[in-house]
Amino acid sequence: MEATADTAAMAVTATPGSGGPSVDARLDQETTRWLRWDKNPLTWESVKRLLEEDNKEELQKCFGARMEFGTAGLRAMMGAGISRMNDLTIIQTTQGLCRYLEKQFSDLKQRGVVISFDARAHTASGGSSRRFARLAATAFISQGIPVYLFSDITPTPFVPYTVSHLKLCAGIMITASHNPKQDNGYKVYWDNGAQIISPHDKGIAQAIEENLEPWPQAWEDSIINDSPLLHDPSASINKDYFEDLKKYCFHRHVNRETQVKFVHTSVHGVAHHFVQSAFKAFDFAPPVAVPEQKDPDPEFPTVTHPNPEEGEKALALSFALADKTKAKIILANDPDADRLAVAEKQDSGDWKVFSGNELGALLGWWLFTCWKEKNQDPSALKDTYMLSSTVSSRILQAIALKEGFHFEETLTGFKWMGNRAKQLMEQGKNVLFAFEEAIGYMCCPFVLDKDGVSAAVISAELASFLATKNLSLSQQLNAIYVEYGYHVTKGTYFICHDQGNVKKLFENLRNYDGKNNYPKTCGRFEISGIRDLTTGYDDSQPDKKAVLPTKESSQMITFTFANGGVATIRTSGTEPKIKYYSELCAPPGNSRNQSYQEP
Repeated sequence: MEATADTAAMAVTATPGSGGPSVDARLDQETTRWLRWDKNPLTWESVKRLLEEDNKEELQKCFGARMEFGTAGLRAMMGAGISRMNDLTIIQTTQGLCRYLEKQFSDLKQRGVVISFDARAHTASGGSSRRFARLAATAFISQGIPVYLFSDITPTPFVPYTVSHLKLCAGIMITASHNPKQDNGYKVYWDNGAQIISPHDKGIAQAIEENLEPWPQAWEDSIINDSPLLHDPSASINKDYFEDLKKYCFHRHVNRETQVKFVHTSVHGVAHHFVQSAFKAFDFAPPVAVPEQKDPDPEFPTVTHPNPEEGEKALALSFALADKTKAKIILANDPDADRLAVAEKQDSGDWKVFSGNELGALLGWWLFTCWKEKNQDPSALKDTYMLSSTVSSRILQAIALKEGFHFEETLTGFKWMGNRAKQLMEQGKNVLFAFEEAIGYMCCPFVLDKDGVSAAVISAELASFLATKNLSLSQQLNAIYVEYGYHVTKGTYFICHDQGNVKKLFENLRNYDGKNNYPKTCGRFEISGIRDLTTGYDDSQPDKKAVLPTKESSQMITFTFANGGVATIRTSGTEPKIKYYSELCAPPGNSRNQSYQEP
């Protein structure tokens, strides 16, 4: 009988006399199976060497517990072992996903799945996103299931687009987005074109555990080369995506004539050719690419972190090129091109990097303004929606209240916004925009996920249009705050690898002044409300139960302050981070300094 993830976790913590297998016995079992099943010589040799050296510490890191498959799929370091991303764990994961899909879709062999990948690679283990994608395709094709496998790297949003566009059963994207270079990931989309949510994550996780032994042809990826079940959607999807994107170009004549210059960086990822194509679709001159970061490079040699959310630290080369070329706007995608950062040269000569909340305010205002010009009938507002996550700014809510459309808040992550957007669209509603503060934007609902390619060119059109009015992005942001109320946000994170410390921190907040007593003040500021989406507690509700879904396996507490401020602290689902977010809101017509004391 195959061991489950739960028994693996029990084994790691078992003590003598507890009745559970010892750590050594558990490692022996896992490494024996590994050496029997793994056909990658690099990872096989590395495990054999660790065993010969009796390197218990490293073996425990590699085999202590299997990667947990959740709604974000998988994300971990590349390397040998069941806790890492490698050929064998990709095969096992895909076999489980395949069996789960077979149970869910009677027409799986007619519709099939799409698979794509970014440019990540790990020389030491022989793993790469491209190889992982081929192994995943092999698993499906060996079972008679059609696979639409992109022949080259694509942005992550091309996978959900393809699922929806070709009406497929599921999509897989091999990427670790903006994580450190040693990481990789496995992201799954359902047939509705949105990321999976519960209960599918649990069903897939169970199916993985039931299909750990590689199938007979699992390692024979050559079988897909001439298979009639293998399709390359690259050309048709590239064509159709940019045709659909053209529908969101509202000022083509402005774009043709604009004097605004743009610099674009892909941060060594996949975005370059796709953003160039997006600019062409909008009749822009191509943006100037940062040459050192234009081409994919899994080493990310010019940045400490390949994440434009880090702001100035990740954009040094972009600033230098923009200053040299007299460009006013910088557009920066993360390595898998699902996120976007924007910076603007100020009159002072300094660069302003917009936060995710600030760019969310600008894009939300812009998309509503463009929609309103084409939809003069006030009755259309009742079926119009915008969404943002619960840790993002409430600016869309303020705009919605004044303009008359609907705003909805979801849990953190585009898996929630994408699925909710799909529900609304199936009800005949019009979803204009969704965003999260972590520089993720859904500007075009033909992709039910964040999309840095469409966000980049729509931001460029916004900047070009404002320039015809002698306005900068910064000036327009201030005008939005004057019109709808100031929304001042601050967010950051702490790195914490020790899950015991993380749990202790949150339990201390829940039992701050005696058992089940949350803090009543933070410094000199009075706390007026608590919502805990780990336990399901919300003191603003009559029954004290949270309206948004709760999840015991992740930590998230929101504090509302008597002065109108809101602060949330939560754990990340994909990185070893404790994140916090804070926001102060002032009514329209009041400056933030007049209305509030800021901590």
